[in-house]
Amino acid sequence: MGQRLKCLLLIAVMTLSGVHGVRDRTLYEVDGLSDNYDRYSCPNAESVIQTAVSTELDKNLKLAAGLIRMQFHDCFVEGCDGSVLLDGSNTEKQAPINAKLMGYEVVDAAKAAVEAVCPGVVSCADIIAYAARDSTVKLNGARWEVQGGRKDGFHSSASQAEADLPPPEFGASQLIDSFARRGLSTAQMVILSGSHTVGVADCSKIVGRLYNFNNNQMTDPSMDPAYAEQLKKDCPQNSWNTTIEVFMDTITPGSFDSNYYQVLQQRKGLFTSDQTLLNDARTSGTVNTLMENGRFQKEFGQAMRAMAAVGVKSGSQGEIRKYCRSVNY
Repeated sequence: MGQRLKCLLLIAVMTLSGVHGVRDRTLYEVDGLSDNYDRYSCPNAESVIQTAVSTELDKNLKLAAGLIRMQFHDCFVEGCDGSVLLDGSNTEKQAPINAKLMGYEVVDAAKAAVEAVCPGVVSCADIIAYAARDSTVKLNGARWEVQGGRKDGFHSSASQAEADLPPPEFGASQLIDSFARRGLSTAQMVILSGSHTVGVADCSKIVGRLYNFNNNQMTDPSMDPAYAEQLKKDCPQNSWNTTIEVFMDTITPGSFDSNYYQVLQQRKGLFTSDQTLLNDARTSGTVNTLMENGRFQKEFGQAMRAMAAVGVKSGSQGEIRKYCRSVNY
């Protein structure tokens, strides 16, 4: 009778939820996160954040790709806890691998906007997740539901960022291992790499592939020869200009779509970590399936939800920062 009563009570709760539009958060939680997390404490949080993000991106759309990248850089170091936002002499911001990370001012604007209506409710870590989604939509990508409920971390380390973030020189085995250590599958790694359909990279990230690949070959032979020659014109050897940037996606660099995988088919992946996805048998099949844009858009949102649950802090493990660049005092 006890088990039957529990089942009847659960059915009753679910039925009432459908009639009255009220959902019990516990029925929809995953690892402490849930959809529409702030529906009671700050019902307009997502729309307020979206408006602030959109306003900032209208000033500089280049920041959209940076915000998508920011969530990856946050979640892979200390978990998804906003540690990438902290200022300081030895924080993640100071790590060489984060030197060109951008979009901090957008997060600041979104935080200020939501604090004005709901003080102390929405974490900076959650704002990164919302901003990454809203930036994708701004670049014509598909929307997905972002789960909320993360706490902001207390620690940030430049050396930890250097140790944890996979560099552009990684091959397939290193990438697979790096993502697996965060509970993410090989397929999810290939899907999330599709974020390279937007954004730029500076020449310093690719000079090794162009001019010093190994002892026998100056240029990576897996790269399309004509593309390699064009990159050499864009990124001259021994140039002192550190501001030169090249697009990650040569087909539709300003649109969030599946053409990144078409670029790989053309052997025009900018990084070793890009082109290896087609060259390795463990990942090439996923590359082929993601060339269909509708499938990529759907799979990308699901993979972002999975990544956004990595290393989430709750309770006394974290806090809701008042300002995203510093811990509360």
